[in-house]
Amino acid sequence: MAQKQSILGRVAQLTKANINSLLDRAEDPQKMLDQLVRDYTSSIAEAEEAVAQTIGNLRLAEADHREDVAAAKEWGAKALAASQKADSLRTAGETAQADRFDQLAKVALGKQIGFEQEAKDEAPAIQQQGEVVEKLKTGLVQMRGKLDELQSKRDQLVARAKTAEAQAKVHDAVKSIDILDPTSEVSRFEEKVRREEARVAGQAELAASSLDAQFEELEVDSAQLEVEARLAELKGQLGSPAATPELDS
Repeated sequence: MAQKQSILGRVAQLTKANINSLLDRAEDPQKMLDQLVRDYTSSIAEAEEAVAQTIGNLRLAEADHREDVAAAKEWGAKALAASQKADSLRTAGETAQADRFDQLAKVALGKQIGFEQEAKDEAPAIQQQGEVVEKLKTGLVQMRGKLDELQSKRDQLVARAKTAEAQAKVHDAVKSIDILDPTSEVSRFEEKVRREEARVAGQAELAASSLDAQFEELEVDSAQLEVEARLAELKGQLGSPAATPELDS
């Protein structure tokens, strides 16, 4: 009985455990939940074995009690039959035979009293065992519910941990690709492109300046040619007789 009481005590202790409070004090809640799941599973297996054994013992005790009650009833019937036989014989004048049957009735009554006493003595133990069985059954139901709660909390905690881990990885990845960082590869490549663009723009500006200068030079040459042409025309006019002016004497 001590073993069953010990199991019952453990069942009561585990079913009253405050999971949230335990988790708050735990350094690693997931490991603690895993350990609690193992402890509960082991304790449930022990409790189930204890309940099965207790139920078996209870059923044996109940069977013995029924047998004692039946035996007491049977010996009572025998005592009554022997007593009636004795009365019948005594009425018939067979005193010796009557006394023998009365003696048998007394023996039967003694047996009846003995079985009744055994049945009476067994009743409290049977009642107590029945109460223990009911408590263990109730504790088992509570423990199974607590185990389901533990497993659910564990699954939730693992899922939250994985989500947090994924968020941390994304956060780290975003931090490592900071395009505003002047030392990043993107910034260096951008600076290289800008310099190339500036170089090309400079070349274009230089080419435009050279072209303007050429056109300006061409304009100067055109003006000079016009002067030369007109000078030649002028000289041609001066060299012809019709164009020679008369001089005053």
